Amino acid sequence: MMGTASWLFWALLSAVFAALTAIFAKIGIRGVDSDLATLIRTAIISVVLSLFVWLGGKWSNPLQLSGKTWLFLGLSGIATGLSWACYFRALQMGEASKVAPVDKLSLVLVAVFAVIFLGERPAPREWLGIAMVAGGVVVLALKR
Repeated sequence: MMGTASWLFWALLSAVFAALTAIFAKIGIRGVDSDLATLIRTAIISVVLSLFVWLGGKWSNPLQLSGKTWLFLGLSGIATGLSWACYFRALQMGEASKVAPVDKLSLVLVAVFAVIFLGERPAPREWLGIAMVAGGVVVLALKR
């Protein structure tokens, strides 16, 4: 059963919102510089997440976090910003139905990086699924 505590529930919601992100962004960036669009999007995300944290009673002093936490959250933030900037640029230049799936090559890269950096060991069945995603990306990226 898929309860609200299930990682799968939240991952599926993430996929729905990511899909909507591509559609809304493709419409919204018409005639707008992609970097400016990314900045506007980021500002809105900051406001929305601030409300989630504040209204959810989850606020705590970020200065009490460890240096390691700050380092890796900072690196994650930099990677996110670069990813979004590249994504918006790609959306401005290409079709959303092609850009978004190629962007999901990140799934393959996450699996490889998780093995290298986190010591995770996907099962053969999981590698098959990852390989299928990679194959789908190749098919979508090939010119007709």
